[in-house]
Amino acid sequence: MELKFIKYEKKDHLAWITFNRPEVMNALHPPCHAEMDSIWDDFVADKNLWVAIVTGAGDKAFSAGNDLKWTAAHAGEPFPRSKGGFAGITARYDINKPIIAAVNGFALGGGCEIALACDIIVAADHARFGLPEPRVGLMAGAGGVHRLPRHIPLKIAMGMMLTGRHITAAEAHRWGLANEVVALKDLHAAAEKWAAEIMECSPLSVQASKEAAYQGLHMPLEEANKTNFSATRKLFQSKDLIEGPRAFAEKRKPNWKGE
Repeated sequence: MELKFIKYEKKDHLAWITFNRPEVMNALHPPCHAEMDSIWDDFVADKNLWVAIVTGAGDKAFSAGNDLKWTAAHAGEPFPRSKGGFAGITARYDINKPIIAAVNGFALGGGCEIALACDIIVAADHARFGLPEPRVGLMAGAGGVHRLPRHIPLKIAMGMMLTGRHITAAEAHRWGLANEVVALKDLHAAAEKWAAEIMECSPLSVQASKEAAYQGLHMPLEEANKTNFSATRKLFQSKDLIEGPRAFAEKRKPNWKGE
């Protein structure tokens, strides 16, 4: 896989995905989205990968969102649309593997929408979150206007979206948008610690839990409890379902296979 704008590294069961355009605060343009589509396809298909961490290059920005200068310079030109939305993730709903956002600076516009599409957010203490699209005549159409009010109290979300104002990492943590806030120098280690704790669990159990949680979120409780989700069916037909109780009985760490 040839990548020009994104770094994609595999480390045991962990994938590191890094937006690599620090000269434009990791703003993304259509070629980035195409690369991200390929990366997510590979992440889903690789049975050895259990968790992904997404971050930005440098210490200023996770992603400043859409590359408006590129958009202005290429106005009217045809370009392929990403099948998964912004960064290949905001409109993709088939990834049951956990995704952690390691927010190393500004997460604005599409950058904030990427973080919202992840399952866990670990933020550097200088990070800032916001959906400032109305200030340039746009809206957070890559899921931001829908995800933000589902993550934090409605009035707080509306205040952010209607004014375009940013919130600090500390505010994001207080409102439940970020799971943890750490010093920048500790960000990667903190994100990897979250990943390591996830990987202590059965990967199929984690995937079944993620799928059921998201797909059942907007169902009535009774319907959600009765629904037999696909990842749950896979879990209950797996070898890991036998390995977990066996390891517990034998007082040893389980040897998860993901099958």
